[in-house]
Amino acid sequence: MAERRIALVTGASKGIGASIAVALARNDCDIWLNYEKDHSAAAKTAAEIQSLGAVCLPLPFDVRNPLEVQANLEPLLENQTPFILINNAGFSRDAAMVWMTGSEWTDVISVTLDGFFNVTKSVLPGMLRRRAGRIINIVSTSGESGMAGQANYAAAKAGLIGATKSLAKEIGKRNVLVNAVSPGFIETNMTSGLPKERIIPQIPLGRFGTPDEVASVVVFLCSDAASYITGEVISVNGGVYM
Repeated sequence: MAERRIALVTGASKGIGASIAVALARNDCDIWLNYEKDHSAAAKTAAEIQSLGAVCLPLPFDVRNPLEVQANLEPLLENQTPFILINNAGFSRDAAMVWMTGSEWTDVISVTLDGFFNVTKSVLPGMLRRRAGRIINIVSTSGESGMAGQANYAAAKAGLIGATKSLAKEIGKRNVLVNAVSPGFIETNMTSGLPKERIIPQIPLGRFGTPDEVASVVVFLCSDAASYITGEVISVNGGVYM
């Protein structure tokens, strides 16, 4: 990336989102760093981004809430348009469906899909006017293969894969590229309680991945080297699902 570009990353206070934000900052991007509640983690990530010489604007809002999204983004979008949008916000609430509560279903679906819609809808007009942009949606192996105990999370991520492909077809002619990156088992807080001794034998590469390995694929998709790639789902999963 030759010039400094703006990247809006949702759910970026920690984990994969934070690694993506830092990696983009390292590659000549200034960061609009969205998160919901974890101010201390966001401050730590922002400090790391700023140490790289990038501008970091923390944006605490709930991506599910269209009024919060509008209030935070509209004043910024009047004068600036991100070249990159990373829809990373999401979380899991695992349970077998027979015991899953209504809120466990709707909350997981809403953060992933309503969050994608609300944030993308806000940023998209500026990208289309400029005829330039990259939208990367962070999905999951669960949304490709299904996973027991994750009907809500798998449905949300599968839905986001479908939205990725549909949007890519809609806006490709305006040179706005839309892709998805699909992590498998990655070393984050979300996977810290999983039984690794049972999971690792199922992974051909024999280990969990790192957030930085996911971030490197995102950086590639945001670069000029990926200018002929759109509508794709790129897996970063160690071969656990092919």
